[in-house]
Amino acid sequence: MKFFLAQLNPIVGDLDGNAKKILNLADTAYSNSVDMVLTPELSLWGYPAKDLLLKKNLVERQYTLLDQLSVSIHKKYGDLSITVGIAEKIDDSFFPNLYNSIVLIEGGEWKTIARKIILPTYEVFDEKRYFRSEDKVSVISKKIKHKTYKLGITICEDLWVNENIEGRGIHKENPISDLKNKKIDLLLNLSASPYTFKKLELRNKISSFAAKYLQVPLVYINQVGANDDLIFDGNSFIVNKNGSKIKQLKSFSEDTSCWNINENLNLEVENKCSEISSVFDALVLGVKDYAKKCGFRSALIGLSGGIDSALVSVIATAALGNENIYCISMPSKWSSKHSKIDAKDLVQRLNIVLKTISIESIMSSFEDSFIESINFKVRGITDQNIQSRIRGTLLMALANQEKHLLLSTGNKSELAVGYCTLYGDMNGGLSVIGDLYKTNVFKLCNWLDSEDSLERRKAYKLNTRVKIIGDSIRNKAPSAELGPNQLDSDSLPPYSLLDKILKGIIEEKKDLQLLEQDGHSKEQILKIISLIKKAEFKRKQAPPILKLSSQSLGSDWRVPIAISN
Repeated sequence: MKFFLAQLNPIVGDLDGNAKKILNLADTAYSNSVDMVLTPELSLWGYPAKDLLLKKNLVERQYTLLDQLSVSIHKKYGDLSITVGIAEKIDDSFFPNLYNSIVLIEGGEWKTIARKIILPTYEVFDEKRYFRSEDKVSVISKKIKHKTYKLGITICEDLWVNENIEGRGIHKENPISDLKNKKIDLLLNLSASPYTFKKLELRNKISSFAAKYLQVPLVYINQVGANDDLIFDGNSFIVNKNGSKIKQLKSFSEDTSCWNINENLNLEVENKCSEISSVFDALVLGVKDYAKKCGFRSALIGLSGGIDSALVSVIATAALGNENIYCISMPSKWSSKHSKIDAKDLVQRLNIVLKTISIESIMSSFEDSFIESINFKVRGITDQNIQSRIRGTLLMALANQEKHLLLSTGNKSELAVGYCTLYGDMNGGLSVIGDLYKTNVFKLCNWLDSEDSLERRKAYKLNTRVKIIGDSIRNKAPSAELGPNQLDSDSLPPYSLLDKILKGIIEEKKDLQLLEQDGHSKEQILKIISLIKKAEFKRKQAPPILKLSSQSLGSDWRVPIAISN
């Protein structure tokens, strides 16, 4: 029995376009004499479809498309079978009234062959809002050349049942255990599993465990591409019954491959990219797909000469090409000479456009207007925020007029403690590095300037002759330059300390006592906790944040604004 593994990048809600993509696959699969094409979870909808699943017209449209696909595939490709992920309607009066299902198209018809059992409701997942759980495992029989194969089918989370590996606790259901006595020949897992730090390693372990436990090969098909704040890395694979990987598809790009169940493949040497390389690839794909799927061809960045905007400029250039990146420098009277030079040097290395708009006269007009109109003298943090908001207004005007995607350049450390300005540096359509702590921004920039990144830079057509970020940008003390000789350390603890406490609070959910046991002072912890709470209203108004960690400050951060300090 020969399979065609199809690692797809669907557009959420574009049922017609996604159906066409699946139909186009059939031609390649047929030319390779395969028996069954495997596509990811909800491949007809794209994942996550969110409240689009509540639109009755779309649910009905999918059935029309399934009928059309079934007829077209049978007419052109005979007995070829294709799995498609759909939202199956349940005809009763209860809600939710959908299953997350897999259908099999073959013989000019289609039928449901699997329904998802475990519906995740952690991090970004909210599947119980839309779907009901199936209560039994799915096994189908396929007769190929006088031999019948029994295929077990699981959908994404149905595979994640080993508490010792995935660490979230025991599910009430255990599809892998339930399959033990079904005497299957092969386990399929059709997924839409987003990228996060260490996810690739966990996915390999959980799949290896299932294959060894059931003593059958496992085929894992994953969605690829970015949808809003989520990035799907692909990395589909096959492991043998001993849990060893025998085939690996590409990371962060669409890919296909064929495999015969009777083919004894040699163990595949994994293309082990470093974690930091994967982070860069994920961010590039995140920007590329967000722009493409939202209809943008170019990006605009406020370039300060600091490390955050420098990193975002590199990511954007890799994602959209240097001819589509536009940077604006907006110096004030507090902007240092070296920052202006650093910004100019960076754009030369990236070969992108830089224009300068001085905001000194605009600031003066603001100050004069306040004094003349209401005898109000702008001071301190208010004066600093006005600078940031002037810059934000200029950037939004340019983005609006020229139809650029404005990219926000704030990092996770700043967003966490509110070291950012609403309607100023928080302006933008996408927060690129909002899930990277400042210390990780430095790590990623150090990697970009090392020889270890040369292969990736070459692949993205970035400059490989020189250090792309530059020593001057990487080595200077962080500063927003909103006041005389201002440094971030004037208001915040050193980032090496701050980020450890932030990670303990945000990702690890540690309380005061546990944080103190880690060696942090009570006074420092309480101050940071207070800053996080006070900044919640800002984060609720921030642009979408590309998710990299198990707990970003974006759509999976569900903390009330109005709570006690």
